[in-house]
Amino acid sequence: DTKVSFSVIFPFQLSQVSDLPCIFSPTAYWDATRAFMILSLLACFIGIVIGVMAFIHYSSFDGFDKTFAAGILFFISCFFVLLAMAVYTGVTVNYYGKRYGSWRFSWSYIMGWVAVVLTFFSGIFYMCAYRMHECPRNSNSR
Repeated sequence: DTKVSFSVIFPFQLSQVSDLPCIFSPTAYWDATRAFMILSLLACFIGIVIGVMAFIHYSSFDGFDKTFAAGILFFISCFFVLLAMAVYTGVTVNYYGKRYGSWRFSWSYIMGWVAVVLTFFSGIFYMCAYRMHECPRNSNSR
């Protein structure tokens, strides 16, 4: 009859969750972070699919420019990741900062901020591709 200790996984008591000076518990904020990350993943995946369709010149959906749509989807994905990281940072710093002195963010936190930068630059590159496709340079301009 062995008992499993969850103090390593959850270093706080359940009674401490109600001590937060906010309306919701930290789990609600972590669920919001998870939801924003899932929305970001969906927008990024759809952006990748539309971007690949643009570069292989897929003839379906000719009514809109696929590179522009892919760029917008990457910017939306960047916005969702930014929201998720902001919510996670704010709640985590307020919660752990007040209760524990020796905690720090891990590698996954750094990867979240790298995702913000990469999705932002992906959106910029798709917008540059859209601009180059829409306005090709005229060699006889001089």
